[in-house]
Amino acid sequence: MIKVRYICLAAAAAVIVTLSSCSSTPTAENPSAPVASPATEAVSNNSHSGHGSKEKININTAILSELDKFEAKLGVPALSNKIQASRPYGSPEDLVTKKVITQEQFDQIKDQVSVQEVALTGEAKDVDYMSKLGLMKGHLLVARELLDQNQPKQAEPHIGHPVEEIYVDVEDQLNERKVKEFKTTLVSLQDLVKSSPKDSKVKTNFTSSVQAVDGAIAALPESQRSKPGFVLQVINELLDSANSEYGAAIANGKITAPIEYQDSRGFVFYANDLYKGISSQVAQADPEAHKAIDTSFAELIKVWPAAIPPAKAVKTPSDVTKLVKTIEENSQKVVDKSNTQAQR
Repeated sequence: MIKVRYICLAAAAAVIVTLSSCSSTPTAENPSAPVASPATEAVSNNSHSGHGSKEKININTAILSELDKFEAKLGVPALSNKIQASRPYGSPEDLVTKKVITQEQFDQIKDQVSVQEVALTGEAKDVDYMSKLGLMKGHLLVARELLDQNQPKQAEPHIGHPVEEIYVDVEDQLNERKVKEFKTTLVSLQDLVKSSPKDSKVKTNFTSSVQAVDGAIAALPESQRSKPGFVLQVINELLDSANSEYGAAIANGKITAPIEYQDSRGFVFYANDLYKGISSQVAQADPEAHKAIDTSFAELIKVWPAAIPPAKAVKTPSDVTKLVKTIEENSQKVVDKSNTQAQR
């Protein structure tokens, strides 16, 4: 199922006191997802909800990657597109009245559905920003792999996703942070890969696109980008998205949606790169938690043996969910220990 996507973050309340110091380059310092959900505030339906949200998903504005959470949970093919096509919704129950899903299916997800938006503030907003840029990085990572394997047709959607869906979702924050516009850079790369994938300019444009995303990441203070607790939040947001994408890619033990498989690969591999940048600090703060996180990442990586999906899935969506949960739970231990030490 070919679709465009991204993800938003609608978080709940918690204050993260994080650890210190990490690498200083944007690609090694990037943050991670939910260890303790940050504070939010309800607003009008014009804003976007957060990418890897653990809370409710606004069915009027959520991007396809976020709606994939419902598709993966209910096992309904192309459900994300069906939800999008039936907008707008006056209430969550409209999913049933508009015959998008049955009442029985709605009962399984009703606690996750919303038509109200939230406005992120403080650290929650920064995690959302970093997570969305991390999703861009994951897409570009897998696109580069596919281009290197002379698979421009498969690479093109992953170049398209950042510009077609994610950029618009993070554009307001880019403007607020005075980040130079780079949508045109992404569009140029997408057009070039579509029209002339063997052109020597593809490599140059690709490098420029990656550098533009890294520049946007660097708009966050280095002191924040280098805090393990902050990075762990972004990592878990990326893994949450990867988990949903992987669930939507698998049917009857087979990979039936290669794009979703590739999306999840890019997110997991980039999240793993981020963890490598803070692993020594996490190991020092909580050796046991680090061992659990590191081991789980090693197992997760095996799920995606190559950018081109295998005929049979290496692990079930349930297996992947368990590994992701282990990382999230142990990330929380690191944050809790940091909080305790800070209060002494």
